[in-house]
Amino acid sequence: MTLPRVVVFGEALTDLVQHTPGQWRGYPGGAPWNVARTLARLGVSCGFAGSISRDSLGDDIHQQTREAGLDLRFLQCVDADPLVAVVPSSSPPRYFFAGEADLAFDPDQLPEGWLEAAELCHFSCISLAREPLATRLLQQAEQAKAAGKRISYDPNWRNLMNDDYRQRVFPAFVTLADDIKLSDEDLGHLYPGVSPEKGLATLRALNPAANLLYTQGARGITLFNAEGEWNQPGLPVRVTDTVGAGDACMAGWLASGLLSTATVQERLLFAAACASVSCLVAGAYAPTLADVRAMMASSSLLA
Repeated sequence: MTLPRVVVFGEALTDLVQHTPGQWRGYPGGAPWNVARTLARLGVSCGFAGSISRDSLGDDIHQQTREAGLDLRFLQCVDADPLVAVVPSSSPPRYFFAGEADLAFDPDQLPEGWLEAAELCHFSCISLAREPLATRLLQQAEQAKAAGKRISYDPNWRNLMNDDYRQRVFPAFVTLADDIKLSDEDLGHLYPGVSPEKGLATLRALNPAANLLYTQGARGITLFNAEGEWNQPGLPVRVTDTVGAGDACMAGWLASGLLSTATVQERLLFAAACASVSCLVAGAYAPTLADVRAMMASSSLLA
């Protein structure tokens, strides 16, 4: 069996969300897993390299991983408490994390020859702020970069990140990455007390050659790179929720570069359409290629 073109590293978890007092619902998620699942559903051969628990929560993630078409050789099942994000309130956002299944990920168990076959490796979110996993993943990123592979990175700021993350982990991944995505909220946390313009300038100075996608929700996406600046307005939809929209956007940007010879503006439109489709469904919905094409077609009719 052929090894995948993309390997996504990090956490898969269950979001336990309280929608109304006493009414909870679980959604499989985790930013890296969301990106991996969307890439696979868009038609990119992909493996999710992370570890999950052997229980009903892990079983649900395993099943959806299989259904998305991800390469199951990269998924590790371990005897540990499941990683969960407990969300008592979505507005205003309140959440905390529990469990440790993600920390058991062992890079030595990855399929033989995976690095030679891969074209791109993606990293993001709390997996890069939880030891010993964070150090293991930074080493994987450094090895992949040394082997000539593309690196993509999305910080996905969460409340367990701290000054060590800002000063050590974040600049390390920015320096390694060929493609970086972050939201306006991420930027505010990473550069507190600094204007968006100054924060973006500071970030870009760390790696001027990288593609930097700066997302601002409904206001759309701005791409900065060494050749210039491009803008893509958000595509208007009736939002159910925005969970996973940034992950779908990241996956759309990466997939459009892997599956076609699209222009920068076409890739940004594709990424924006992925994000908009994700907003139509509760939880971290992974759009299909048909979903995205339909969204792009409807947006062109409204233009």
